[in-house]
Amino acid sequence: MNRAGAIGAAVVVVLALLAGSALFTVQQTQQVLVVQFGEVVRQVSKPGLHVKVPLIQNVIVFDRRLLDYEVPPEEVILGDQRRLIVDSFTRYRITNPLQYYQAVGPTEEGIRARLNNVVSSSLRRVLGNEQLLNVLSSQRGRIMGLIRDQVNSEMRGYGIAVEDVRIRHADLPEENTQAILARMNAERERVARQARAEGAEASAKIRADADRSRTVILADAHASSDKLRGEGEAKAIAIYADAFQRDPHFFEVWRTLQAYRTAFDAGKARLVLSPTDDFLRTLREAPRPEAGAAAKGTP
Repeated sequence: MNRAGAIGAAVVVVLALLAGSALFTVQQTQQVLVVQFGEVVRQVSKPGLHVKVPLIQNVIVFDRRLLDYEVPPEEVILGDQRRLIVDSFTRYRITNPLQYYQAVGPTEEGIRARLNNVVSSSLRRVLGNEQLLNVLSSQRGRIMGLIRDQVNSEMRGYGIAVEDVRIRHADLPEENTQAILARMNAERERVARQARAEGAEASAKIRADADRSRTVILADAHASSDKLRGEGEAKAIAIYADAFQRDPHFFEVWRTLQAYRTAFDAGKARLVLSPTDDFLRTLREAPRPEAGAAAKGTP
């Protein structure tokens, strides 16, 4: 009885294992091929629980989502003989698992190797007919469309659809970059020298105009000053002459007093004169008005 129970339990376990291996689940992001002895017997794309023959049939799962593949950077010669280091990536989707399996097998390595060759060839063909300015401008979308269409056409036999091909980076080689930087520096230096020369020329012109204006202003000022000074001196001489004519004696005394002020203003002046000198006459005796002046002042 114990032996029969053990055998029954073993049979139950085996049946459970067989039942478990006969069931498989397909996720919404998956598509499945059921393979029997290396031959594909069924393709399953509907999500849910499915059945296969245990121990005989195997399940190969493929992702139905959008997949990415980065192409290694490579040097490409453009239509204007410029060189670019192009770093691109490709987005594709497995649309026919059976065709994919028959072409490259159950893994992604096989399709990536073929994608690398096809994308690299398409990049060289398309970019070989384009100018550098087109690659670096808004024309890049058109160029990427051409590359995508070529890659998609060549990869259609592998059961995939290429959704997009994009250039991530497009850099000049190091030696070209240094040469361009040197030319840019030389151009900036030339522009700077030209700007400095034009500034110096403008500065010299402004200074020359300012010096000329200063000279003209000073000349006009000196002319006006000389004219005003001459007019003032003429008026002063006329006033002196009129005063002298009105009272010559007073004018003589006033002039003598002015001479004293000038001679003795510092307080340390020394004059060697005779006591009878006419210069000291006003100091010796008080001035007296002349008879004519007294008569003029009498009412």
